[in-house]
Amino acid sequence: MAQQPIVAFLYDFDKTLCTTDMQNYAFIPSLGMTPAEFWKEANEFGRRNRMDGILAYMYTMLREAERRHLPLTRADLVEKGRGIVLFPGVEDWFGRINAFGAEQGVRVEHYVISSGLREIIEGSSISGAFKEIYASEFYYDEQGDPVWPKLAVNFTAKTQFVYRINKGVLDVSDDKTLNDSMPDDSKRVPFHNMIYVGDGLSDVPCMKMMRAYGGQAIAVYQESNRPGVEDLLAKGRVDFIFPADYSEGTVLDTTVKDIIRKMAVTDRLWEENAQQLRSIGGDVLPNQVGLF
Repeated sequence: MAQQPIVAFLYDFDKTLCTTDMQNYAFIPSLGMTPAEFWKEANEFGRRNRMDGILAYMYTMLREAERRHLPLTRADLVEKGRGIVLFPGVEDWFGRINAFGAEQGVRVEHYVISSGLREIIEGSSISGAFKEIYASEFYYDEQGDPVWPKLAVNFTAKTQFVYRINKGVLDVSDDKTLNDSMPDDSKRVPFHNMIYVGDGLSDVPCMKMMRAYGGQAIAVYQESNRPGVEDLLAKGRVDFIFPADYSEGTVLDTTVKDIIRKMAVTDRLWEENAQQLRSIGGDVLPNQVGLF
């Protein structure tokens, strides 16, 4: 019996699932700073020191907390994730989409690929919906204090996690298996069964991968970033753009369900073709978009 096909959703987090940068809700106010003040400080620090922007903001978090003698343990950051504000419909989106996928004969999985902090995401009400959360993260000592960046996910580094999901090599410390050669038909989640959801230029490398390898790229927007998202569509960098409303019956909801239907049908047709080829001793080709 053929293995049940997997459809994987890959999400950015800030301004894709929640309304602003995740640090803005609780962490930055705890410093007595405005988001504009904090990000200006972090960005200028990074430029002065020719530092990766993600490492610069992580260092700025530690430095500003230390200056104010504020605790900054892993538990503190997780707690600050409780204040994240999600877009409409996000709370029940995952359960609805999983159920719809099951109706179509596919298993749906959800992943985060974010330049934000894993610790804050884990404090959100939806953290349990994800098979894996790939995001920037600190390494903590025995007292729970951050001492070093454990993972820094900048915009181009996001693409490695797409490959990890594709091959099913989810452990970030396992580079050997990730780089091992693997036949296309043995990869756990084919690229053409992936849907990437983001909100802007920082997501373009992953969106480009989706479009190059047969997956789908979706950009969501608020009115504040609508022009930028429309530009992505005009330049062919995304397949679809929608308001950031995940509620049942929205255009985003109905289009995603149509995409899942298409992926499910493509997988069924490929499996039928493969069975016929096996029955006559023919060669089974990798499942590719456009094969049918």
